[in-house]
Amino acid sequence: MKFRPCIDLHNGKVKQIVGSTLNDSSPETLKENFVSERPSSWFATLFRQHNMRGGHIIMLGPGNEDAARQALKAWPGGMQVGGGITEHNASQWIDAGAEAVIVTSWCFSQGEILIERIQRLRDLVGRQRLVLDLSCRRKGDDFFIVTDRWQKFTNVKISKETLERLSEYCFEFLIHAADVEGKCRGIETELVEMLGQWSPIPTTYAGGARSLQDLHVVKELGNDRIDLTIGSALDIFGGTGVTFEEVARFNRENC
Repeated sequence: MKFRPCIDLHNGKVKQIVGSTLNDSSPETLKENFVSERPSSWFATLFRQHNMRGGHIIMLGPGNEDAARQALKAWPGGMQVGGGITEHNASQWIDAGAEAVIVTSWCFSQGEILIERIQRLRDLVGRQRLVLDLSCRRKGDDFFIVTDRWQKFTNVKISKETLERLSEYCFEFLIHAADVEGKCRGIETELVEMLGQWSPIPTTYAGGARSLQDLHVVKELGNDRIDLTIGSALDIFGGTGVTFEEVARFNRENC
């Protein structure tokens, strides 16, 4: 189990936002926790210096392609990229230096999984270069996968059967708990525990982390199998809950 870094891009800048406030129909509701004046390449270089492999670059909407390419150029083969990935552009991102592509919305239609699309993408880039983003929100007693920058619920819930089925096509899952993303109020412990029990492949959880202690909580609840991303609480993103040096030390001591 380890800390995984992230670079979230919105309107061409590195940002940390409250995930539940993303809304195409009402952009004025967007809540930004942090907007960096530093380029994406600065963060990618920092992660490279500490050998924090497998972090994700997420393009939240259009206008982020140049910033994503700058980050990949700073660390070729070191980070994954997602946001608007389809079979038509996936190979371009691999060629640009992505370790893997992350895909979610393109694999769903009318709330259902389009397995044939996932198969085509796997055949195109290879299973070892494909990450499925199964970010979710709570509905009743379950967590359902959400698409289109976490705005639309699908009919597919996070379950042992869902994870086992989809693991045939990718080598990792990335799962944001969108309800708590960016709020620094604590992780979705129930979701982390389920992922630790059910996921048959490496999985990164993101959402709500607020301190170094959350790394230890995820390590325990996730059976030492679920990695954790910390965004808004991290000092390099303007947070006060945990320092980058602390997460770097955690990785050195636990990986």
